Amino acid sequence: MAGSVNKVILIGRLGKDPELKYTPNGTPVAKFSLATDEVFKDQSGEQQRRTEWHNIVAWKRLAEICGEYLTKGKQVYIEGSIRSRQWEDQSGNKRTGYDIVAREMKMLGSKADSERPAQDRPAAPAPSPQASSDQEGSPDSEITDEDIPF
Repeated sequence: MAGSVNKVILIGRLGKDPELKYTPNGTPVAKFSLATDEVFKDQSGEQQRRTEWHNIVAWKRLAEICGEYLTKGKQVYIEGSIRSRQWEDQSGNKRTGYDIVAREMKMLGSKADSERPAQDRPAAPAPSPQASSDQEGSPDSEITDEDIPF
């Protein structure tokens, strides 16, 4: 096997509605947080739950779809890659953050699920529409006039 792999698959719930913005050259970008839960038993046998928060970034047509259809609490499948970013904080300390750059998104659960309070939702998700980023030019995706940014 040549090269390396940078692939992330997450299933979780949105922590807030996506924030859709446009770069100076007009490219759409959506940012949102995604919570994933892990349930485990600690050393004393007590059941514990650990929540991890992931920063998700989607570009181009996928960003527009996320901005239009995703809302806080919605369960989604995200496939993408990890990207690190570095910056210097106000105190001059070097900081590093990690984002998941989404290449594919699938909405999970039924439409009724997203309208009910979280505690009333069933645990098993049902499949629903999906969207892929046009960044990699997947042969399965069909480009329409709406996909062209100009």
